[in-house]
Formats: sequence, structure tokens, C-alpha cells
Amino acid sequence: MLEIGDCAIDLAQIVKATAQSTQIRLSPAAHARVAASRAVVEAYAAGDEPVYGLNTGLGGNLGYRLDPASLAAFQIQMIRGRTIGVGPLFSQAVSRRQLLCRIIGLAQGGAGISPAVLDGMIAIFNRGVTPAMPGRGSIGAGDLGLAAHMGAVVIGRGQAWFADRLMPGAEALAAAGLSPVVLGPKDALGILNTSAVTCGHAASVLADLADLLIFATTAAALSMEGYAANPTIFDARLAAARPADGQTRAAAMFRQILAGSYLHDAPSRSIQDALSFRVLSQIYGPTLAAFDTAVEAVTLEINAAADNPLVLAEDRVILSTANFHTPAIALAFDSLAIALCHLASASLQRTIKLMDPRLSGLPKYLSPVGGASVGFNALQKTASYLHAEIRLKATPASLDSVPVSETVEDHAPNTPLTIRKLEEQVLVLRLLIAIEALTAAQAVDLRGQPVLSAPTAALHAAIRASLPMLDEDREIGPDVDRVNDIAQDAEVLAALRGYFLGLSLNPLLAGG
Repeated sequence: MLEIGDCAIDLAQIVKATAQSTQIRLSPAAHARVAASRAVVEAYAAGDEPVYGLNTGLGGNLGYRLDPASLAAFQIQMIRGRTIGVGPLFSQAVSRRQLLCRIIGLAQGGAGISPAVLDGMIAIFNRGVTPAMPGRGSIGAGDLGLAAHMGAVVIGRGQAWFADRLMPGAEALAAAGLSPVVLGPKDALGILNTSAVTCGHAASVLADLADLLIFATTAAALSMEGYAANPTIFDARLAAARPADGQTRAAAMFRQILAGSYLHDAPSRSIQDALSFRVLSQIYGPTLAAFDTAVEAVTLEINAAADNPLVLAEDRVILSTANFHTPAIALAFDSLAIALCHLASASLQRTIKLMDPRLSGLPKYLSPVGGASVGFNALQKTASYLHAEIRLKATPASLDSVPVSETVEDHAPNTPLTIRKLEEQVLVLRLLIAIEALTAAQAVDLRGQPVLSAPTAALHAAIRASLPMLDEDREIGPDVDRVNDIAQDAEVLAALRGYFLGLSLNPLLAGG
């Protein structure tokens, strides 16, 4: 049981709750907060003062006043008219996180939602009904057009998953023993005016990236061992001498991941390696910091009262806000995408250098055959393609917006697009890191299988359990795909996460 309302819910809790079908409930304090804010809405609904979205139209229709008799019908009209999402649906898991994010936001009291409506949404979540939402249609100035698909299910319309089957929303509610929720004044806007769709998607992408960063860190350490690189570059004194953002933490991470490696047992091959090996803490540090910034921005949004208009129950007033605007998240995701380019560039260079006998001291192209054998060399083309796509996905999406709604809404951060392109970047980056891991495993074998650190030995063993060492030219692309599967295997990831404990990492990175 996950209780909502007293403490901030972090992304690790959201991912865990939706993965394990956790039940949720409001705390007594949240119940009281929601009831108090609803009383303010009802007082305004009975009065004459214009309140955005309560007794006025939305956007360009701001000047239109609604009469009291039409408020109930306007709720249905608002949802139906703003159900504008298009394209493939978010996955059921992502949509479940999006619903949970909206429930958490409504529990803050700022929307003035009817307690019965919030209770109905909690029942929908607890009974396993998940609104189906298309993935495209929000520009990050709130997610009205996508959240409308969530609202549609609440009132018995739209589409939803139930028992892993997609069906009309009314059928899903009935199958779960539920009835459509009846909305009162401002309830539709309370459901729709949110960034919960953005945040649920962001939580999922960051969880995937956390797993990738653990895999990438371990693969980079395995490359260090395959290259017989100098590990003194991670000396704590060096990091402390210029403690740039995240650098000391990253250096400590690599010291821990390489503990017990043969690299510490004998003089290094070189006092100074190529930069792609030497700058690991310098590039992983800012990446970890950028990851933290994105997590913090999303977590804040989920647990905030980011509604417009905002009900201030203690002062019994309702004020218009722009708290639905999410440039902080958009900028964080654009920055994170750029940071991942640096990881990708260094990974590509380590892969190439492992194949160069002049630099690695290993057989050309890591082929034990020699002669005309291509070994791993052809994979450099694949890696180069992947690197180019990763760079493409780093193009900022938050820089451009088009005025809409009679130019009243004339700025947008395009936050959902920054998240979507990072999701696509993560898929490609994982393939690039899979090439590095596969190459590093071959290099370690050619170096006579020296004593590896515990985590790199675990990754090497997982690769070799599925793929033999390359001893003749063979179809190598499928090998990369297999390592990509290994990088997402639940047992392998759980084992690798264990080596990252105690590093003061974000709970998502630590698997918490």
C-alpha cells in the first residue's frame, strides 16, 4: 500500500508501485486538504466572480461566461473537445504511471477536485483499469490534450486496458466493477490541466536510463581492463583537486567498480592513456549531475500543486497561474541528451582503440586469426552510425514554439518531445554500449583472461554465457543484439546494481 499526501513520492516509488500493482490510498491529511479546497470551488461556483475554467471558457474562449446551469455539461464538453492525442499509444506501464502521477498531483489540493472524483480515480487505479493515451499531442504547456484521454475513461468514454486487454473505457470500468464518475464544476479542468502525462513518461525514461548508465559504467570498466589502462586516473586526490560537478562521485564510482581488478596489481602499460579512457570521471560526473537534475525536476512537478487556476484553501481564493509550464523539465532533458553524446563519443573511441594493435597491444581488430580476418573491425561502421543517430537525438527540442489559441498561448517548452527523443536516444546508446561491451569482452579474453573486478567479471560472464569468444569471422551484428538483450535482463541488472550500492547515487540508479 502506497499512501499519498503526506510525503513526496519519488520516481523510484512510482516505478515500483506501477510494476508491482501496488494499491494506493490518500492520507487523512490529504483527504482534509482536498475537501477544504473543494469547498472554495463550490463557493466560487455559487458566486458571480469570473474564474478561469470554472465559469469561463478556456484559452481563446476566456471571455465567454458560463451560466450555472451549464457547468455540469461543460465538464463533458471540455474533455471530449480536447481529446486530441494522436499516434501510437503509450505503453500500459507508462500510462499507469501517468495516472498515478495525476492522482498524486490532485492530492495536493490545488485543483479543487471533488473528493468523490479523486476517490473514483483511485478506485480506477486500484482495480487495474489503465486509461490508454496516445503519445503525441502535448507541447508542454500542460498536457490537456493527452490528459483528456485519461479524463475520457473517468467518465466512461475513451479506451482503457483491463486485464491486459485494450477495450472501450466504459467496458473496462464495468469489467472492474466500477461506474463512470460524475463530474462537478471545475472537475474536468482538474483532471486535464496537468503535466502528469509528461511526468509519467519521464519517470519511465529515466528508469530505463538508470539501468543503461549502470551497464555503460560497467562496460567502460571492462574496456579499461581489456585495454590494460592505468587506473590511477581515478585517484581521489586528483578528483578533489578540481571537484567539478559530479566528478568526485564518478571517480569514486569507478574506483569501486574496478576494486579487485588486475589493473592494480602491476605497473600500467602507460602512464597516460588516450583521453576516452582518462576522462571517464570527467564525463560521467556531469552526466550523473544532469541525471539528478532531470529526476529532481520531474519529482518536484509530480508532487506540486501545478494547477491553473490554483485553489489556495487557507486564503479561500482561486488565482490564475502559469505553474503548468515545464521548461525546467524540458531544459533538463535537453541537457541530459547532450551529456549522453559525450558518453557515446568516448565509448566509440574506446571501441576503436581496443581494435588498434598499436594502442592496445592486442591482435589487429581483436581477431586471433590474423591475415585477412575482419574480426570486429566492420563493427566500427555500425558504431559510427549509432553515434551519428545519438548526436541527432541530442538536438534541443525546447527552443521552438508556435503561438496557438488565437496567439494567447504563445510560448511552449515542448517538454514531451524532449522526453521522447531522449527515450529514442537511450535505445540507440544501449546498442552502442553493447558494441563496447562485446569488444571489451574479446579484448579481456585475448589478454589471457586476467583477474577482473567483481562487476566486470559478472558482465563478462553474462556475455560469455550466451556468446563464445570470436575465434573466426562470423555474423557479428546478431552478437550485438544479444548483448543488448543482456543489458536489459532483469537478473543481470539486479546483479550489477548490487555493486553500485553505497555510492550515494540517485535511488533510480541504485535500484532503490
